[in-house]
Amino acid sequence: MGKAAEILAVFTKQVAASGYDGANFGDIAERLGISKGTIVHHYGTKDRLLAALHESYLRRRLREAELIMARLHTPAQRLAGLLFACILYQEHDRDATVAFQREVIRLAREESGVKLRAQYVDLVRGVISDGVASGQFRPVDVPVQSLLIFGAAQWAYTWYDPAGRRNVAEVGAALVDLVLGSLLTRRSAVARLADPGGLVLRTVRRCLAEAA
Repeated sequence: MGKAAEILAVFTKQVAASGYDGANFGDIAERLGISKGTIVHHYGTKDRLLAALHESYLRRRLREAELIMARLHTPAQRLAGLLFACILYQEHDRDATVAFQREVIRLAREESGVKLRAQYVDLVRGVISDGVASGQFRPVDVPVQSLLIFGAAQWAYTWYDPAGRRNVAEVGAALVDLVLGSLLTRRSAVARLADPGGLVLRTVRRCLAEAA
């Protein structure tokens, strides 16, 4: 890992633990045994470091989403896969996920990530639209449905405990059941899509491992 990547990793841990306002160059420099000038050399300002966190996080999620889309073939499978992934991120890439989610309002102002966020949102909306067009999903307001999904996933960092009573696969299955149960025209398919031991989750885990 190069110095720039090390700086970003430590900054990400700080933001996950204490938020953007609690992160500072002095603590990063001390942790890595470098000068604050080295951090400035690589990133310039704390805002640019946050932008780097934002962009790198979204690029990873888009890579994984593209793999999920390629490996799963129906709109219902694809949406279930993306929903499982949203919850798996609470353990997979946890520091970056918590940092991203707790600073989402501040990150929304970061121009470097606007196009990447739009790509991800469009991908999810495209899956929902395909499901409606194919008759797998009932007709819905696609933008509103996607925002409800993102809203549910966005706050998971505030309550999901990796050491808690429910494991990440069970929580992911609950989200799939909730969303697909409301969308599918044939609700009997929900159990298979939400199965923690089923094809969809196995495929998502492989995609995340491959992208990493």
